[in-house]
Amino acid sequence: MGLYLAIFRDEEELDGVEVGSYADFSFLRAEVVRLLEGGKPGTRFPTLILHSDCDGQWTPTDAVALERELEVISREFRQLAPVAISSEWQQQVAKTFGVRITSLYDCFFDVDGEPLLQRIKHLAELSENSKLPILFQ
Repeated sequence: MGLYLAIFRDEEELDGVEVGSYADFSFLRAEVVRLLEGGKPGTRFPTLILHSDCDGQWTPTDAVALERELEVISREFRQLAPVAISSEWQQQVAKTFGVRITSLYDCFFDVDGEPLLQRIKHLAELSENSKLPILFQ
């Protein structure tokens, strides 16, 4: 099952990110905890880490904090070595879109080959500006 994050105004989708599977999202969060939080979930990035992916949404207020967290995570992931991409869909997307993996930051991308942290950060900015929540679908 895949995770889709989106912002809607009435029935119109303003933007969305097809993250991949819930396992892919869990792996991203696990790497944040392991490498950036010293194994202590939520100590530095509570909005990303402690929010259940079953909870339904990040509010516009959450989005402000999420945006700041993603900036730091992105900066720090760019300084870390990449990990092997093991999922079949990620290997195919990387090949199809020519994704170059030179750091840990590059290991996380959406189904269109776009940097996942950047795409979620964009959703957080849109949520903040539009005063609409990011919905977990």
